[in-house]
Amino acid sequence: MSLIDRVSGAVSGSLITGIPSLDIDGTPVHLIDDEDARGIISDAAARYGTRPLAVISINLDHVHHFGTSRLAARHIAAAPVDDSLEWLNLVDGAPIAQQARRVNGTPCPKLSGSDLIGPVLDDAGARGLSIAVLGGMPEVTGALRARLETDWPQVRFAGHWTPSREELASPATSSRIAAEIRNARADIVLVCLGKPRQEQWIAEYGAATGAGALLAFGAVVDFLAGRVSRAPRWISDAGMEWAWRLMLEPKRLARRYLIEGPPAYLAVRRSPA
Repeated sequence: MSLIDRVSGAVSGSLITGIPSLDIDGTPVHLIDDEDARGIISDAAARYGTRPLAVISINLDHVHHFGTSRLAARHIAAAPVDDSLEWLNLVDGAPIAQQARRVNGTPCPKLSGSDLIGPVLDDAGARGLSIAVLGGMPEVTGALRARLETDWPQVRFAGHWTPSREELASPATSSRIAAEIRNARADIVLVCLGKPRQEQWIAEYGAATGAGALLAFGAVVDFLAGRVSRAPRWISDAGMEWAWRLMLEPKRLARRYLIEGPPAYLAVRRSPA
């Protein structure tokens, strides 16, 4: 997306105007590079748009939980579209990038949350913005705070919320958390609850946080805190980061990658050109 598109979009109140998209099993995936993605996120965090921006990663796990055909296979109705937020849907994972290349004939960059979070925090520091984190374990709060203070000292740490699954299932508790984040004046909320909870939480409570940008970035809290190591760059570039994560956390991730992943991959390949 060009700078002209971004400026005209901001004037119209939308930060994603003019971005081309590709249908992946019913989800519009925005075809955008890392520079424009971080620019849009930074502008949203600074409240240049009229609605909060929700940023989510489209990968096979997303297709399993939210793809039209996968929902139909499980006899689940799709949730209504929430127009209180703008949704920026980023290519994440080799199968999605490969499908985009097959359809468009040109390479499409993979924009995972773990790759974007550093540049996003760089931009937040340059603008003196603040970040709140929702998700992860309570014991990583100290390491998370220390990492942010060391690497991004100009970013204000607005707090770390670590609710249990039972607490997240409570509308009263989630509403209280959203209100606390609003009172903490967070510009960016890093939502690391795993799919589908993080996207569902953002849809239901994201606007109530008062943040300009909400990033559904899964395991990024653990990467930042140093609890889980990222795959080496060559493994990620080869599209095998899933295998690295499966090796590190087989009990938690085996079902996602070995059982739920193959049908989702077929749904991606069957998406309309």
